[in-house]
Amino acid sequence: MIRSTSRLAVTTVALFMLASPVFAQTQPTASHLAVARDVAISSGMTRSFDVMTEPLLAQLQQMNVTRPEVKEDLEQVVVMLRPEVELQKQKMIDAAAKAFASRLSEAELKDIAAFYKSPAGVKYVQTQPGILDEIVRELATWTQNVSEYVMIRARAEMGKRGHQLN
Repeated sequence: MIRSTSRLAVTTVALFMLASPVFAQTQPTASHLAVARDVAISSGMTRSFDVMTEPLLAQLQQMNVTRPEVKEDLEQVVVMLRPEVELQKQKMIDAAAKAFASRLSEAELKDIAAFYKSPAGVKYVQTQPGILDEIVRELATWTQNVSEYVMIRARAEMGKRGHQLN
């Protein structure tokens, strides 16, 4: 029992010592996080945070439809909440920055940020929503076509082997 406990302790210490440099590397510097935050914003990624928070406030304002007597107070509350929601959005931007910083070096992020600030990068960010919409539409058609193709081919191959798939 003592022998297995001491082996466990030695193994734990060894693993901790080996992992320590890895843990140290995962703590980005302030400048690394700042560049990562810049990439998150300039890439257009943070638009999705607006898309999620604005409807919440709009939905809150729509509550006055069922209770018109609270309309004015509710509008004031929405105005009051907007900066608080913005702080929550900033927390999400910080989380995105940490995700970028944990996977990309500061130098890589600087290169990426430079791209997003270039004319081509700005245009890419501007056109990206439309491009993604088009890709999603195409993906639905492609998925259906590939599914049908796979079934046709699988049935044909199974038929060659004397099996029938329904």
